[in-house]
Amino acid sequence: MDSFEQQLAKFKQATVLCIGDLMLDDFIYGEVSRISPEAPAPVIVVKREEKVIGGAGNVARGIAALGANSIFVGVMGEDDAARMVARAFLEEFPTIETHLMVDPARPTTRKVRFVSEHHSTHLLRADWEVARPVSAEIERSLINACTGVMPRVDAVVLSDYAKGVLTARVIRTVIDAARAHSKPVIVDPKGVDFSIYRGATLITPNQKELAEATRFAIASEADIVAAAEALAGIADCAAVLVTRSEAGMTLYRASGGSLHVPAYPVKVRDVSGAGDTVAAVLAVMLGTEADFETAMRAANAAAAVVVGKRGTATVSPSELRSRILPPASLASEEKILFDWSVLDERLAEWRRQDLRIGFSNGCFDLLHPGHVKLMTAARASCDRLVVGLNSDASVRRLKGAGRPVQGQYARAVVLAGLEAVDLVVIFEQDNPLDLIRRVRPSVLVKGADYRMDEVVGREVVEAAGGKVLLVELVPGHSTSALVDRPRRPAPPKPAARPSLAPKR
Repeated sequence: MDSFEQQLAKFKQATVLCIGDLMLDDFIYGEVSRISPEAPAPVIVVKREEKVIGGAGNVARGIAALGANSIFVGVMGEDDAARMVARAFLEEFPTIETHLMVDPARPTTRKVRFVSEHHSTHLLRADWEVARPVSAEIERSLINACTGVMPRVDAVVLSDYAKGVLTARVIRTVIDAARAHSKPVIVDPKGVDFSIYRGATLITPNQKELAEATRFAIASEADIVAAAEALAGIADCAAVLVTRSEAGMTLYRASGGSLHVPAYPVKVRDVSGAGDTVAAVLAVMLGTEADFETAMRAANAAAAVVVGKRGTATVSPSELRSRILPPASLASEEKILFDWSVLDERLAEWRRQDLRIGFSNGCFDLLHPGHVKLMTAARASCDRLVVGLNSDASVRRLKGAGRPVQGQYARAVVLAGLEAVDLVVIFEQDNPLDLIRRVRPSVLVKGADYRMDEVVGREVVEAAGGKVLLVELVPGHSTSALVDRPRRPAPPKPAARPSLAPKR
């Protein structure tokens, strides 16, 4: 079996066909601070707007973002949303080979989401769509496009959002054509009758879809496996992959039993398009002849990356690699930096790999469980974590005589020994603002004993599109309390016991 590095190297040689329901995803970000005087409804003050290709089009984007060759077949209307989608394909991913059928009788599906900028919370979604089967003429065009490219693809994805592109005839013809050419077919399904996907290689329902399609009451992992086995029989497929959100994924293989992988511990910012990413990664992996388990583990890692981003996102090979493969191990001493020019080199390398950089800071005089929780939470929100550490002189100015209890190097070594920490940078200033400007982190993490307006560097990070995260403290733990706690007197030494050895 190939190593994951070898599998990644094959991505560029793979070609994946995706057919399904094309959409325009429109994200409107802003803040809500008041209720409308006209009606009991929140007023969102719009800060920015992002328009990206969604639905099955996002699967095609995901395939291309992984470095594979992407062919997309879909339908759009004759409207502004269609023009935006076509322009987005050309501008963002000009390498995607598109076969877009125009149907003037139906609008391009468009989803507008209003999102709280600060909390990444979806406040409202508005949809423009017509969910009915395409005409017989469009259906023939879709089939001709798919069968025409089938000889040159390595895998096929059916991305079904039940908007009418994947009719029973389109599904049947595409699956039969793929099987005739020995190409794996991955289905991101919709509806309750999964028999229409009969003969597909892998079907990827979520837990709710699995329960509805099989009419199984699912209360345990054993129930999921039983339902997945039943679904594999209904659809005559080789495998079923059940996506279970924060519970991870469960794989059932008709010839190899079941396997569960837990979700990565990540800070979820937006789940939009996570299923599209799973389908894209599975298709590219199976198209490069990976086995089902390896493909599932890659898809699980990719999902962890995209839910940490805003909006309908994709994952790059470097992001996937950094999530699956552990970073090169550094000894604690190698993580400690006094020279900021070396910091610049490390940061530049991480940015070349498209890694998300996080930052936290403090004196960390006596490391306690609260510090460990802070570092763990910070690392879960990024790919690489830089920790700014106040120098001894800086701590004395902030905390007074008698502090720090430990010198800066001792404090740095203890911090660098934490798996969550990638770099420790010692700074002489009273606050880390200069260091934050140097690092330019995507996420700035502090304890929840700070208010947002008290966090040094917040404006710098947010102005660059980053985020500030406050982590709840561990009750009863603080360095000041440990330092001020009265020392217990040492217990008296036990009386020496008489020796029983004979005198000489």
